[in-house]
Amino acid sequence: MIRSLGDKTPRVAETAWVSEFAYVVGDVEIGEYCSIWPGVTIRGDGEGKVSLGNYVNVQEGSVVHGSDMYIEDYVTVGHCVVVHCDRVGEGSLLGNNCTVLTDVTLGKQCLVAANSVVLSGSKVPDRSFVTGVPGSVKREITDRQAKSMRQTAEELVERAKVFRDSGL
Repeated sequence: MIRSLGDKTPRVAETAWVSEFAYVVGDVEIGEYCSIWPGVTIRGDGEGKVSLGNYVNVQEGSVVHGSDMYIEDYVTVGHCVVVHCDRVGEGSLLGNNCTVLTDVTLGKQCLVAANSVVLSGSKVPDRSFVTGVPGSVKREITDRQAKSMRQTAEELVERAKVFRDSGL
């Protein structure tokens, strides 16, 4: 469901797919080839908009909410993730059930492990592997992980096309 809030209406690229069972409201911009899966909430009711770049997928049960938030291209937001940060860098992957709190900036190609919590105010460098509660950088991701993260984002584009072409 895509809903206006006051004078703010979500803008969704024609190539994107938003499940009829997702809820997108307010000042939200969804880029080319994004996929928003069932049970997702994206709420743009802050001072600034929530922007998703191109080839972003937000999987079932996740919540994206913030102000002046930017999720860059080729980002995967896993199942049941809470995203409440400023920026998620290009090519990053947020593992299932993780939480990324207010005023966090994740660099490019970051991998946040499932069930981790990235605390408010954290600035995470490019290519970081973050895990734990509270989340901390354990090491740099491997080239194999970076390749796998990109493949996941590309694969979700193809899966979403099947749903969109089926009229779902």
